[in-house]
Order: sequence, then C-alpha cells, then structure tokens
Amino acid sequence: MKINKAERKQSKMKIALQGPSGSGKTFSSLLLAHGLCGSWSKTVVIDTENGSSNLYAHLGAFNVIQITAPYSPEKFIEAIILAERSGMEVIILDSISHEWEGQGGILDVHSSMMGNSFTNWAKLTPRHNGFVQKILSSSCHVIGTIRSKQDYVLTQKNGKHVPEKVGLKGVTRENMDYEFTVVLDLNIKHNAVASKDRTQLFMDQPSFIVTQSTGRLIKNWCEEGLDPLILVQPFPETNQHKPLDSDEVNDTILFNRKMNSADSHHQQLNENFKFSENGNS
Repeated sequence: MKINKAERKQSKMKIALQGPSGSGKTFSSLLLAHGLCGSWSKTVVIDTENGSSNLYAHLGAFNVIQITAPYSPEKFIEAIILAERSGMEVIILDSISHEWEGQGGILDVHSSMMGNSFTNWAKLTPRHNGFVQKILSSSCHVIGTIRSKQDYVLTQKNGKHVPEKVGLKGVTRENMDYEFTVVLDLNIKHNAVASKDRTQLFMDQPSFIVTQSTGRLIKNWCEEGLDPLILVQPFPETNQHKPLDSDEVNDTILFNRKMNSADSHHQQLNENFKFSENGNS
C-alpha cells in the first residue's frame, strides 16, 4: 500500500453515446474512438447490432468482435477481455442495451425465472454489476452506445408541423449513466449535448457534431491535464456547431479556464484569439 499522486494521464475514459435509432451512435463512436487513440487498428467494435458496424468500414480498418444472442453479461465480459489481450486501445460496445433488454439479457432472464422476483434480482444483479465493473476496470478506453426509447414530437419546418423522432430514457439499467465519465445525448439530427461530463469539457456548451477532434480534445484533457477554454464554435452559414480541432487552439495558453455560457464563451474567444488561415493562433 502506498500513496500515489493523482494523474489524469493514467485514466481511461468511459464514455456513453445515447440516442434513438438513426441518431448516429455507431458512426459517432467510431470517429470518437479514432480521435482518442489515433489508430483504426487499435479500435475494436463489440457488435451486437447484426454487424451494422461493418457499414462504416470505409472509415478505416477497425476491428470487429461479433456477438449474438444470448446477450449475457458474461459474453460481454469475455469479449472485453479478448479485446484487451489483443492490444486494443479503444473498445466500442455497440450496444450495451442488449445486455439489459436483449434476448438472453438481464430482463429476459429475469422474466423467465420462477419464484420470488426480489430473490431472483438478488441473483441477477451481481451478474450485471460484474459487467459494469469490467467496463470500469478495463485497461482500454471504453465507448458504450445506449439505445433510447423513442417518441415523436411535432416541430415546425417550412411553416408546417412535422413529426420528429426524439430519444427518451436510455434502454439500460436505471442510473447506468452514473458509471460513465462522459454521457453525450444524440438527437436525430446527430447533434450532441452532454447530460453528464466529469471532464467539464462539454457541459453547458452548445450542441455539436461528434468528430475525431472531439476524441482528440478528450485525449488531450486526459494526458495533459488541461481544461480547454473553448470547445465549439458556430458555422456562420448554418449556425450549427462543431468542436474546435485541438490544433486550432494555442497549446500554451487559455487551456485553464472555462466559461459558463455560450455567449460569454464566444465573446472571450473574440477578445483573446486570432486564428490564421491555416488554423493556428
């Protein structure tokens, strides 16, 4: 037993991307993973979605571990161990919802058990907790995608009310989001907002599109222990938001403060930064 100095660079990120079908969870997680490790060959998808990750093979030569039903916690743990032993740096669990609600998952097993429901949960909870602990103790960065229960709301578009798909509660055990360092909620337009963020990189920021730059910013925060002042800026033409590429931020200054609102955020940017045409300050 000894006392060690706390260092972020020793941390491995546990990130959740949550959203309804079509929100871009798999695609976004792949870009995020590449930004975190900088190598497709060190990225692996543990795919429960009938091989859907293969649709994005054009991005790069990432690895896939295909698992099928029954989606037991032990099967996920086995796949994570295989990824670690194979030298992977980022593991994408796509999706962890199957461990909870899929065929052979926790809810499915519970519904088929005879006897007292409370007693049965006492048998199943340790299995689920073992899965969670394996994620938390993994030697790799872990990105988990979580399906959201879906509903539709009416929004105005071109003067007409049209239905738009929205995500509600995540399909996993209640309070699962407590286990992750960062939880990004994606909407059907692929915009992300942080519902939990222990890094303080994305909380209270405007919505943004997840890119490889997002992963690089998280990696820099982990390895350098620096807090970026600015993470997103609007596209003038569309008023959409995107993460700033880490190369665009001066590496020696202004990584030690964070603004409380987008307005003051952008005002501070204008006062302190002048970016050249090549993206360097």
